[in-house]
Amino acid sequence: MRIAIVGPTYPYKGGGAQHTTELARRLAQQGHDVVIESWRAQYPKFLYPGQQTISDPEGVPYHRTRRDLDWRNPFGWVACGRRLRRADLVILAVLSPVQVPAYLGVLAGIGGRTKTVTLCHNVLPHERKPYDKPLMKALLNRVDAVLAHSEQQADLARELTAKPVSVAAMAPHLPSTTGERNLEVHRRLLFFGIVRPYKGLDLLLRALPSDVSLTVAGEFWGGLDDTKRLIEQLGNGDRVELRPGYVAADDVPALFARADALVLPYRSATASQNVWLGHEHGVPVIATRVGALADHVTDGVDGLLVKPDDVADLRATIERFYEPGVPELLRSGVKAVDPEPFWSSYVEVLLDL
Repeated sequence: MRIAIVGPTYPYKGGGAQHTTELARRLAQQGHDVVIESWRAQYPKFLYPGQQTISDPEGVPYHRTRRDLDWRNPFGWVACGRRLRRADLVILAVLSPVQVPAYLGVLAGIGGRTKTVTLCHNVLPHERKPYDKPLMKALLNRVDAVLAHSEQQADLARELTAKPVSVAAMAPHLPSTTGERNLEVHRRLLFFGIVRPYKGLDLLLRALPSDVSLTVAGEFWGGLDDTKRLIEQLGNGDRVELRPGYVAADDVPALFARADALVLPYRSATASQNVWLGHEHGVPVIATRVGALADHVTDGVDGLLVKPDDVADLRATIERFYEPGVPELLRSGVKAVDPEPFWSSYVEVLLDL
Protein backbone atom coordinates (compact mmCIF):
# COMPACT_ATOMS: atom_id res chain seq x y z
CA MET A 1 0.00 0.00 0.00
CA ARG A 2 1.21 3.54 -0.78
CA ILE A 3 1.10 5.54 2.44
CA ALA A 4 1.96 9.21 3.04
CA ILE A 5 2.40 10.62 6.54
CA VAL A 6 2.05 14.39 6.72
CA GLY A 7 3.74 15.62 9.87
CA PRO A 8 6.95 16.75 11.56
CA THR A 9 10.16 14.77 11.38
CA TYR A 10 13.86 15.66 11.57
CA PRO A 11 15.12 18.44 11.65
CA TYR A 12 12.10 19.09 13.87
CA LYS A 13 12.57 17.81 17.40
CA GLY A 14 10.50 16.28 20.15
CA GLY A 15 8.05 13.44 20.59
CA GLY A 16 5.81 14.31 17.65
CA ALA A 17 8.70 14.24 15.19
CA GLN A 18 10.08 11.04 16.69
CA HIS A 19 6.65 9.40 16.46
CA THR A 20 6.21 10.35 12.79
CA THR A 21 9.65 8.95 11.99
CA GLU A 22 9.14 5.68 13.84
CA LEU A 23 5.65 5.19 12.39
CA ALA A 24 7.03 5.57 8.86
CA ARG A 25 9.77 3.08 9.63
CA ARG A 26 7.34 0.52 11.12
CA LEU A 27 4.96 0.75 8.17
CA ALA A 28 7.84 0.41 5.70
CA GLN A 29 9.07 -2.68 7.56
CA GLN A 30 5.68 -4.27 6.82
CA GLY A 31 6.32 -3.79 3.11
CA HIS A 32 4.33 -0.60 2.50
CA ASP A 33 5.58 2.18 0.24
CA VAL A 34 5.87 5.02 2.76
CA VAL A 35 6.83 8.67 2.36
CA ILE A 36 6.83 11.51 4.90
CA GLU A 37 5.60 14.90 3.71
CA SER A 38 7.13 17.26 6.26
CA TRP A 39 7.69 20.94 6.91
CA ARG A 40 10.17 23.55 5.82
CA ALA A 41 8.47 25.96 8.25
CA GLN A 42 5.76 24.55 10.53
CA TYR A 43 4.70 27.35 12.89
CA PRO A 44 5.09 31.11 13.16
CA LYS A 45 7.66 31.87 15.86
CA PHE A 46 5.15 33.67 18.09
CA LEU A 47 3.00 30.53 18.25
CA TYR A 48 5.90 28.23 19.14
CA PRO A 49 8.24 30.00 21.57
CA GLY A 50 10.66 27.09 21.84
CA GLN A 51 13.44 25.89 19.55
CA GLN A 52 11.73 24.24 16.58
CA THR A 53 14.59 22.48 14.78
CA ILE A 54 17.85 20.80 15.71
CA SER A 55 21.12 20.15 13.89
CA ASP A 56 21.71 16.61 15.24
CA PRO A 57 18.85 14.11 14.82
CA GLU A 58 17.19 12.38 17.77
CA GLY A 59 17.58 8.92 16.28
CA VAL A 60 17.94 7.88 12.62
CA PRO A 61 16.05 10.11 10.12
CA TYR A 62 13.63 8.44 7.72
CA HIS A 63 15.19 8.35 4.26
CA ARG A 64 12.08 9.09 2.14
CA THR A 65 11.16 12.54 3.41
CA ARG A 66 10.03 15.59 1.48
CA ARG A 67 10.20 18.96 3.29
CA ASP A 68 8.16 21.36 1.19
CA LEU A 69 5.29 22.41 3.48
CA ASP A 70 5.45 26.01 4.71
CA TRP A 71 2.84 27.72 6.88
CA ARG A 72 3.31 30.88 4.79
CA ASN A 73 2.52 29.22 1.45
CA PRO A 74 -1.10 27.99 1.01
CA PHE A 75 -0.40 27.13 -2.64
CA GLY A 76 2.16 24.61 -1.40
CA TRP A 77 -0.45 22.98 0.85
CA VAL A 78 -2.75 22.33 -2.11
CA ALA A 79 0.15 21.18 -4.31
CA CYS A 80 1.12 18.66 -1.63
CA GLY A 81 -2.45 17.33 -1.62
CA ARG A 82 -2.45 16.91 -5.38
CA ARG A 83 0.75 14.86 -5.16
CA LEU A 84 -0.88 12.66 -2.54
CA ARG A 85 -3.79 11.70 -4.80
CA ARG A 86 -1.61 8.77 -5.89
CA ALA A 87 -1.44 7.40 -2.32
CA ASP A 88 -3.77 4.74 -0.94
CA LEU A 89 -3.70 6.26 2.56
CA VAL A 90 -2.80 9.73 3.84
CA ILE A 91 -2.16 10.16 7.58
CA LEU A 92 -2.30 13.71 8.96
CA ALA A 93 -0.34 13.89 12.22
CA VAL A 94 -1.86 16.68 14.34
CA LEU A 95 0.02 18.11 17.30
CA SER A 96 -1.71 21.49 17.40
CA PRO A 97 -4.80 23.13 15.87
CA VAL A 98 -2.40 25.67 14.36
CA GLN A 99 -1.63 23.00 11.75
CA VAL A 100 -5.26 22.73 10.66
CA PRO A 101 -5.36 25.46 7.96
CA ALA A 102 -2.44 23.79 6.17
CA TYR A 103 -4.06 20.37 6.51
CA LEU A 104 -7.32 21.70 5.10
CA GLY A 105 -5.31 22.93 2.14
CA VAL A 106 -3.76 19.47 1.74
CA LEU A 107 -7.22 17.89 1.87
CA ALA A 108 -8.48 20.36 -0.75
CA GLY A 109 -5.66 19.23 -3.02
CA ILE A 110 -6.49 15.56 -2.42
CA GLY A 111 -10.09 16.29 -3.31
CA GLY A 112 -11.52 13.18 -1.67
CA ARG A 113 -9.59 10.87 -4.01
CA THR A 114 -7.82 8.81 -1.34
CA LYS A 115 -8.41 7.57 2.18
CA THR A 116 -7.45 10.11 4.87
CA VAL A 117 -6.92 9.62 8.61
CA THR A 118 -6.24 12.26 11.24
CA LEU A 119 -3.80 11.00 13.87
CA CYS A 120 -4.42 13.15 16.95
CA HIS A 121 -1.59 13.45 19.45
CA ASN A 122 -4.01 15.73 21.30
CA VAL A 123 -7.51 16.38 20.02
CA LEU A 124 -7.47 19.74 21.81
CA PRO A 125 -4.55 21.44 23.59
CA HIS A 126 -4.17 21.38 27.36
CA GLU A 127 -4.20 25.20 27.38
CA ARG A 128 -6.93 26.11 24.92
CA LYS A 129 -7.64 29.14 22.81
CA PRO A 130 -11.05 30.13 21.37
CA TYR A 131 -10.14 29.00 17.87
CA ASP A 132 -8.93 25.49 18.82
CA LYS A 133 -12.29 23.70 18.85
CA PRO A 134 -13.69 25.13 15.56
CA LEU A 135 -10.41 24.39 13.79
CA MET A 136 -10.28 20.79 14.98
CA LYS A 137 -13.96 20.30 14.23
CA ALA A 138 -13.40 21.50 10.65
CA LEU A 139 -10.49 19.09 10.20
CA LEU A 140 -12.08 16.00 11.76
CA ASN A 141 -15.18 16.43 9.62
CA ARG A 142 -13.11 16.53 6.42
CA VAL A 143 -11.21 13.24 6.88
CA ASP A 144 -12.47 9.66 6.62
CA ALA A 145 -11.44 8.51 10.10
CA VAL A 146 -9.73 9.62 13.30
CA LEU A 147 -7.12 7.88 15.47
CA ALA A 148 -6.79 8.96 19.11
CA HIS A 149 -4.33 7.79 21.76
CA SER A 150 -6.77 7.24 24.63
CA GLU A 151 -10.46 6.66 25.26
CA GLN A 152 -10.73 10.10 26.85
CA GLN A 153 -9.29 11.70 23.72
CA ALA A 154 -11.54 9.57 21.52
CA ASP A 155 -14.60 10.77 23.42
CA LEU A 156 -13.43 14.35 22.87
CA ALA A 157 -13.07 13.68 19.14
CA ARG A 158 -16.56 12.17 18.99
CA GLU A 159 -17.94 15.42 20.37
CA LEU A 160 -16.51 17.17 17.31
CA THR A 161 -17.28 14.71 14.51
CA ALA A 162 -19.52 11.83 13.50
CA LYS A 163 -16.68 10.22 11.53
CA PRO A 164 -15.29 6.89 12.83
CA VAL A 165 -12.92 7.32 15.78
CA SER A 166 -10.57 4.53 16.87
CA VAL A 167 -8.15 4.27 19.77
CA ALA A 168 -4.58 2.97 19.80
CA ALA A 169 -2.38 3.46 22.83
CA MET A 170 0.69 5.57 22.11
CA ALA A 171 3.61 3.33 21.19
CA PRO A 172 7.13 4.00 22.51
CA HIS A 173 9.33 6.07 20.22
CA LEU A 174 12.35 6.57 22.45
CA PRO A 175 15.88 7.41 21.33
CA SER A 176 18.44 4.74 22.13
CA THR A 177 20.16 5.21 25.49
CA THR A 178 23.73 4.67 26.56
CA GLY A 179 25.73 5.22 29.72
CA GLU A 180 25.79 3.90 33.27
CA ARG A 181 22.56 3.33 35.18
CA ASN A 182 21.99 5.28 38.38
CA LEU A 183 23.21 3.29 41.40
CA GLU A 184 23.56 5.92 44.13
CA VAL A 185 21.02 7.94 46.06
CA HIS A 186 21.76 11.60 45.32
CA ARG A 187 18.73 13.16 47.01
CA ARG A 188 18.09 14.90 43.71
CA LEU A 189 14.95 14.74 41.57
CA LEU A 190 14.49 15.60 37.89
CA PHE A 191 11.77 17.54 36.08
CA PHE A 192 12.41 17.06 32.36
CA GLY A 193 10.88 18.36 29.14
CA ILE A 194 9.00 21.39 27.88
CA VAL A 195 7.73 23.47 30.81
CA ARG A 196 4.08 24.47 30.46
CA PRO A 197 1.49 25.30 33.14
CA TYR A 198 -0.36 21.98 32.89
CA LYS A 199 2.81 20.06 33.76
CA GLY A 200 2.74 21.37 37.32
CA LEU A 201 6.32 22.51 37.93
CA ASP A 202 4.99 25.11 40.39
CA LEU A 203 3.40 22.30 42.42
CA LEU A 204 6.69 20.43 42.58
CA LEU A 205 8.61 23.53 43.67
CA ARG A 206 6.12 24.06 46.52
CA ALA A 207 6.22 20.38 47.50
CA LEU A 208 10.02 19.98 47.46
CA PRO A 209 11.26 18.85 50.90
CA SER A 210 14.00 20.93 52.49
CA ASP A 211 16.64 18.19 52.18
CA VAL A 212 16.00 17.31 48.51
CA SER A 213 17.39 19.04 45.39
CA LEU A 214 15.76 19.39 41.98
CA THR A 215 17.01 19.82 38.43
CA VAL A 216 14.59 21.41 35.95
CA ALA A 217 15.76 20.80 32.38
CA GLY A 218 13.76 21.86 29.35
CA GLU A 219 12.35 24.70 27.30
CA PHE A 220 10.06 27.15 29.05
CA TRP A 221 6.99 28.12 27.03
CA GLY A 222 6.72 31.33 28.97
CA GLY A 223 6.77 31.58 32.73
CA LEU A 224 10.53 31.42 33.29
CA ASP A 225 10.55 34.71 35.20
CA ASP A 226 7.52 33.60 37.21
CA THR A 227 9.33 30.37 38.06
CA LYS A 228 12.40 32.26 39.23
CA ARG A 229 10.24 34.51 41.40
CA LEU A 230 8.50 31.49 42.92
CA ILE A 231 11.86 29.87 43.72
CA GLU A 232 13.00 33.09 45.38
CA GLN A 233 9.74 33.34 47.31
CA LEU A 234 10.06 29.74 48.53
CA GLY A 235 13.70 30.25 49.43
CA ASN A 236 14.90 27.03 47.82
CA GLY A 237 17.13 28.55 45.14
CA ASP A 238 20.19 26.79 46.57
CA ARG A 239 18.51 23.43 45.87
CA VAL A 240 16.86 24.10 42.50
CA GLU A 241 18.97 23.99 39.35
CA LEU A 242 17.29 25.57 36.33
CA ARG A 243 18.53 24.49 32.90
CA PRO A 244 16.17 26.32 30.54
CA GLY A 245 16.42 25.46 26.85
CA TYR A 246 16.47 22.43 24.60
CA VAL A 247 18.41 19.47 25.99
CA ALA A 248 20.44 17.74 23.28
CA ALA A 249 20.09 13.98 23.10
CA ASP A 250 23.73 13.44 24.09
CA ASP A 251 23.15 15.36 27.34
CA VAL A 252 20.08 13.44 28.46
CA PRO A 253 21.75 10.33 29.98
CA ALA A 254 23.87 12.42 32.35
CA LEU A 255 20.77 14.25 33.62
CA PHE A 256 19.05 10.99 34.48
CA ALA A 257 22.22 9.44 35.94
CA ARG A 258 22.33 12.04 38.73
CA ALA A 259 18.60 11.84 39.52
CA ASP A 260 16.95 9.46 41.95
CA ALA A 261 13.55 9.81 40.28
CA LEU A 262 11.82 11.59 37.43
CA VAL A 263 8.86 13.63 38.73
CA LEU A 264 5.81 14.23 36.52
CA PRO A 265 3.42 16.40 38.60
CA TYR A 266 1.05 17.00 35.68
CA ARG A 267 -2.34 18.58 36.27
CA SER A 268 -3.61 16.84 33.12
CA ALA A 269 -2.15 14.48 30.55
CA THR A 270 -3.07 12.46 27.49
CA ALA A 271 -0.42 10.13 26.09
CA SER A 272 3.14 10.71 27.24
CA GLN A 273 6.49 9.07 26.64
CA ASN A 274 8.06 10.47 29.80
CA VAL A 275 7.38 7.53 32.11
CA TRP A 276 8.97 5.22 29.57
CA LEU A 277 11.83 7.68 29.14
CA GLY A 278 12.57 7.57 32.85
CA HIS A 279 12.41 3.78 32.93
CA GLU A 280 14.59 3.54 29.83
CA HIS A 281 17.27 5.34 31.86
CA GLY A 282 16.75 3.08 34.87
CA VAL A 283 15.04 5.76 36.96
CA PRO A 284 11.80 5.35 38.99
CA VAL A 285 8.98 7.80 38.26
CA ILE A 286 6.81 9.82 40.64
CA ALA A 287 3.70 10.78 38.67
CA THR A 288 0.19 12.04 39.15
CA ARG A 289 -2.83 9.84 38.47
CA VAL A 290 -3.82 11.55 35.21
CA GLY A 291 -4.06 10.38 31.61
CA ALA A 292 -1.77 7.55 30.60
CA LEU A 293 0.84 8.37 33.25
CA ALA A 294 -0.85 6.13 35.81
CA ASP A 295 -1.08 3.30 33.27
CA HIS A 296 2.69 3.17 32.90
CA VAL A 297 3.73 3.41 36.58
CA THR A 298 3.21 0.40 38.84
CA ASP A 299 2.75 2.05 42.22
CA GLY A 300 5.31 0.77 44.72
CA VAL A 301 7.17 -1.28 42.10
CA ASP A 302 8.84 1.10 39.61
CA GLY A 303 7.56 4.41 40.94
CA LEU A 304 4.93 6.12 43.06
CA LEU A 305 1.59 7.69 42.14
CA VAL A 306 0.11 10.84 43.68
CA LYS A 307 -3.08 12.87 43.49
CA PRO A 308 -3.05 15.61 40.84
CA ASP A 309 -2.91 19.25 41.88
CA ASP A 310 -2.18 18.32 45.51
CA VAL A 311 1.00 19.83 46.98
CA ALA A 312 0.61 18.09 50.34
CA ASP A 313 0.26 14.63 48.77
CA LEU A 314 3.19 15.27 46.44
CA ARG A 315 5.41 16.33 49.36
CA ALA A 316 4.37 13.30 51.42
CA THR A 317 5.05 10.99 48.47
CA ILE A 318 8.53 12.45 47.91
CA GLU A 319 9.28 12.00 51.62
CA ARG A 320 8.03 8.40 51.38
CA PHE A 321 10.25 7.86 48.35
CA TYR A 322 13.29 8.81 50.45
CA GLU A 323 12.53 6.48 53.33
CA PRO A 324 15.45 4.05 53.90
CA GLY A 325 15.70 1.44 51.18
CA VAL A 326 12.81 2.76 49.06
CA PRO A 327 14.86 4.42 46.25
CA GLU A 328 16.88 1.23 45.82
CA LEU A 329 13.76 -0.95 45.91
CA LEU A 330 11.95 1.10 43.26
CA ARG A 331 15.04 1.31 41.09
CA SER A 332 15.32 -2.47 41.14
CA GLY A 333 11.75 -2.68 39.86
CA VAL A 334 12.36 -0.48 36.82
CA LYS A 335 12.33 -2.30 33.49
CA ALA A 336 12.83 -0.77 30.06
CA VAL A 337 9.71 -0.98 27.91
CA ASP A 338 9.49 -3.46 25.03
CA PRO A 339 8.16 -1.39 22.10
CA GLU A 340 7.28 -4.31 19.81
CA PRO A 341 3.82 -5.27 21.12
CA PHE A 342 2.81 -1.61 21.37
CA TRP A 343 3.79 -0.90 17.76
CA SER A 344 2.24 -4.11 16.45
CA SER A 345 -1.11 -3.16 17.99
CA TYR A 346 -0.79 0.49 16.96
CA VAL A 347 -0.12 -0.26 13.30
CA GLU A 348 -2.89 -2.87 13.21
CA VAL A 349 -5.48 -0.38 14.50
CA LEU A 350 -4.28 2.31 12.11
CA LEU A 351 -4.44 0.09 9.03
CA ASP A 352 -7.84 -1.28 10.05
CA LEU A 353 -9.17 2.24 9.61
